[in-house]
Parts: sequence; structure tokens; C-alpha cells
Amino acid sequence: MAIRLRQDADDSDGAIAEALQRGDVAGLERLYDRYGTLAYSVAMRVLGDHGRSEDVVQECFLKLWNSSSRFDINRGSLRTWLITAVRNRSIDHLRGRAAHERQEREIPFDAEAAGEGSNPWREVVQGMERELIQEALERLPQEQRQAVELAFYHGYTQKEIAESVNVPLSTIKGRMRLALEKLHSYLQGRGLIDDA
Repeated sequence: MAIRLRQDADDSDGAIAEALQRGDVAGLERLYDRYGTLAYSVAMRVLGDHGRSEDVVQECFLKLWNSSSRFDINRGSLRTWLITAVRNRSIDHLRGRAAHERQEREIPFDAEAAGEGSNPWREVVQGMERELIQEALERLPQEQRQAVELAFYHGYTQKEIAESVNVPLSTIKGRMRLALEKLHSYLQGRGLIDDA
């Protein structure tokens, strides 16, 4: 029994995009099979909440499905479009822009129904921490910020980052190291990190 090392032609991003443009639901299923886990992990990194992350991923796949006739595979990959959309939508959720679009959710009346994990103060603190992290990222030089965002928000490896921006791997490693040092210093100065 031979191991299959290459993907079928029907599983390429181009073939999936064509299926989506034809309105073929199987294309959407193949897209989700390929990138659903990655999209969810990007949303979780930004939001830190399972339910909201699932909502964001569902919204982005639906958006891609609804606008698939306009998608041009020559202008970028499905992966890049989807992961960028998930990241941006997740940030929108953090900033509250999507509040008016969210449906009302049932609020439990007793602590048991709310569960031990429900803590509004912790959620507020986590939101503030995310804002500080975003502020710290925005203070980085563009090349360092790009490397960090591709790694942490898009799930790229350092090798994939180097290939996508066409620079040596050692350069990406250096950018990541400098960026993480600056982020650490900035967040420590804001009291988010305690090295004691």
C-alpha cells in the first residue's frame, strides 16, 4: 500500500474556489475540512472564547460562501483570505463592533447554570489584556509586527513566513526574537507581565 504524498487535483485551492463559484456545497465542505481547524485556532488566539470563536468561524465561512462568485484565486489564496477574515472579524468582536449583529443569548438565572467558568470580571480583564497586547503589537516596526501576526494570528511557521515574505529564515527568526523582546518589555511596563 503506497502512501499518497500529493493532493488530488480536486482538493487544490483553485479547484475548491471553482467549486464555490459554481455554488457546489462540496467545495465548501472541502474548504472547511482543509482550513476549519486553523480558522478556529486563529479566532481562539484573538478571542480566547470557544463560543465566540465558533461564531466567528461560521460567519467567515458563510461570508466566503455568499461572496464566492467574486473570489479571484489569482489575487490571493483561499487560506489567506479566510484567515485574514477570521482575524479581522475576531478583532471586531473584541472591539464590540459586532455587538449589534449578535443575537441575544439566554442568561442563566442561577450560578449552577452559569457554570464555574463564567466570571464577568475575568472577561473584562481578559478584554483589557487583549487591548494592551494589540496596542503593543501596533508599536512594533512593520516587519516585526508582520512576522508576529503571521505566526500567532495566521498559524504560519517561521519557515512559511520566510517563504511568504521572501526573506531568509534567519531574518524571520531575528525579527521574531526582537519583536517578542519588545512585546515583553512593553507589557511588563504596563503591569501585564510580572517577572518576579
